[in-house]
Amino acid sequence: MTKRIDVEFQSEGFTLRGWLFLADESKKSPTVVLAGGWCYVREIVMPTYAQAFADAGINALIFDYRNLGVSDGDNPQHLDPWQQIRDYQNAISFLERHDAVDPDRIGVWGISYSGGHALILAAIDPRVKTIVSQIPVIDGFENMRRAHGTMEYRALWNLILEDRKLRYEKPGERLHLPHATEDSAREVSSWPFPETVRTFMAIKNSTAPLYQNKSTVESVDLLLNYDVGPFVKRIYNTPTLMIVAEGDDLTLWDLEINAFNQVPCANKRLEILPHTSHMTLYSDESKVKKAAALARDWFVETLKP
Repeated sequence: MTKRIDVEFQSEGFTLRGWLFLADESKKSPTVVLAGGWCYVREIVMPTYAQAFADAGINALIFDYRNLGVSDGDNPQHLDPWQQIRDYQNAISFLERHDAVDPDRIGVWGISYSGGHALILAAIDPRVKTIVSQIPVIDGFENMRRAHGTMEYRALWNLILEDRKLRYEKPGERLHLPHATEDSAREVSSWPFPETVRTFMAIKNSTAPLYQNKSTVESVDLLLNYDVGPFVKRIYNTPTLMIVAEGDDLTLWDLEINAFNQVPCANKRLEILPHTSHMTLYSDESKVKKAAALARDWFVETLKP
């Protein structure tokens, strides 16, 4: 029977906290690490995946990055992709030492922003034996430019420059902006999609009270330099499943498919979910369970003997 325990581990001086779903405490089992996308906390959608993995005999660790949720940090709501990738790596280091984990059978699952992180981890960390990258962010610059459109993109850049000036003149101070907003013409946000704020605020009110609809402006500044392109070409022998929502215009399914096609690993699979959007993979339980089943089956195939 699956058991969920609270765990914590260190990452560059910060204590990160999460849940470890144990498939079988009596033996060392394969294990998958899960972390979220933009501003996510551990309660957002990931427990459904973790439970599916554990029911199939695979442990699952869900954790909050530094600066988010129940984890510590010195810069609340700040999203630095490379810090987050190092948090993933330190989660793996923690798991390697756990009595219920087989250190030679560790996989990574990521969604949206962390879907991109999963691709990078497959390229740079040989401890990662298999990945699932779901609706991933591929190229932050292209994504922001297309998502915001010309006028909103100008406003976004004005805000970034204002924040750079503030951080130089008043060290320790910084600007914030919403994760998403109902009216992007009136208020600059990171991801200017009304369905995003509606979906995440509904999740906050039901299951994820620690979610905050904001990040530092510098988080978007860093996103503009985020690109998995140089890394996907280095995924030679890490089994890779990419799950894409048909017509996804938030993280851009054309960029996702192009990135998948550049992965040289022979053991790779692309699943395109029809009649699905980026946000219905959070709001529609049937679609979440479909994606969870695909990920579960992939990890069973690539992690279990």
